[in-house]
Amino acid sequence: MLLSLENISINYGSREIVHDVSFNINSGEILAIVGESGSGKSTLLKAIQHLLGRSGKITQGKILIEGRDLSTLDSESRRRLAGEFFGMIFQNSSESFCPIRKVGDQIFESVRAHCDWDRAEFMNRAEKILDQLDLDKSILDEYPFRLSGGMGQRAGILAAMILEPKILLADEPTSALDPQTQMHVAQKFLELQNQQNISILIVTHNLGLANFLADRILIMKDGCIIEEGSCDEIFKSPREIYTRDLIQAIPRFEYDLAS
Repeated sequence: MLLSLENISINYGSREIVHDVSFNINSGEILAIVGESGSGKSTLLKAIQHLLGRSGKITQGKILIEGRDLSTLDSESRRRLAGEFFGMIFQNSSESFCPIRKVGDQIFESVRAHCDWDRAEFMNRAEKILDQLDLDKSILDEYPFRLSGGMGQRAGILAAMILEPKILLADEPTSALDPQTQMHVAQKFLELQNQQNISILIVTHNLGLANFLADRILIMKDGCIIEEGSCDEIFKSPREIYTRDLIQAIPRFEYDLAS
């Protein structure tokens, strides 16, 4: 098992946000956690990455990486995991970059924190991923604020993928994009996953996107996992009323071709 969460509960201050959540993800699998805003899904990603902040705390359970309990690792071991084992794509990737420094300089700096690549080695590896993402290498010389939403998200994918992590954590990676760009970015996720055989854990409120990408789907509500299954199981025979409501909420467009 690549990643396992066992009976995880998370508090912010005195308030419990996530309640007794368990799931696992296997090598090469895409797992989607779907739920409305405030359901606790992004909090789970932050817990895995040790990004809960001072007020956030895991109060129960374990997070296991290939059988290793994350809570037993020192800060240096956790730092090595970020980038080498985990890659993180944030909801608005352009905003996760410093606005006054070029994209390439920032990604190169993050790479150098983990390995001794020179600039030539970095450019060689970056250009291969950029080609897969349909981006020109000139994006590395751009400032984040000059990138479109789709370009910014793909720059975020580059930053997360450059060290070839085993697991990609994606927090609402297409929510700020128009439908056409959402589909393009989602397709790039699948292509990268097939080429590098990485695992992807994606959290989203978009059940349609989850159906397009994922092997399995977890439905989360009020801090709890209320349903789990393959895409076929979730869409063809949902057990929970909430899951059926999410399916009904997927936009459907009808066109009058005669008009």
